[in-house]
Parts: sequence; C-alpha cells; structure tokens
Amino acid sequence: MADDSLAHRAQHATTTETMHLPPKAAPTNHGKTLAAWFTTYGVIISFTIAALGVAFALAWLFWVGMGLVVATLVVGKALQLSGHGQGGDKTRARQARSGGH
Repeated sequence: MADDSLAHRAQHATTTETMHLPPKAAPTNHGKTLAAWFTTYGVIISFTIAALGVAFALAWLFWVGMGLVVATLVVGKALQLSGHGQGGDKTRARQARSGGH
C-alpha cells in the first residue's frame, strides 16, 4: 500500500516543470555545413601562417596570413549566402539525401 499521507508528500515533493519549446525545430546539422567547415579551417590555417610570420619576424608572411583571414571570411560568407550555410537550400538538400545529419 502506497504511503499517501501529508507527511510523506511534504518530504517527497514532486513538481511539474513547464517546457518552453521553440516554435520551430532547429536544424539538425548542428552547424556542420560546407560554409562553416571552410571558414573554420581556413581561419585556423590563415592564423597559423600569420603566427609563423610573427615567430620568424617576417612581416610579409604575417600580412599574407592576415590577408588570407579576410579572404576566408569573405568566401565563407559567400558560401553561406549561396545556400551552403545553416538553413540554406543546398544544406537542406544534402540533409534530405543523407537522412538528416
């Protein structure tokens, strides 16, 4: 027989939490898009080149690395705008072909 006394309920309180879900489900790719991958790796490689310029005191190599950072950001934004970013047409088509992820 279950203990349903007032003392038991006071010691073992149960609460119901209200869930506030977003009105629309988020994309399932978690940011794993062509635009995101290209931008991430491009910036890492470009900053590595700039860091080597600083380490070896080669000003021209530093500025080449910084120029590559800017170029990578521009190309990444262009990829996003052309549909390869989060929620883009080409990303959704790739998700549909591969089963969602």
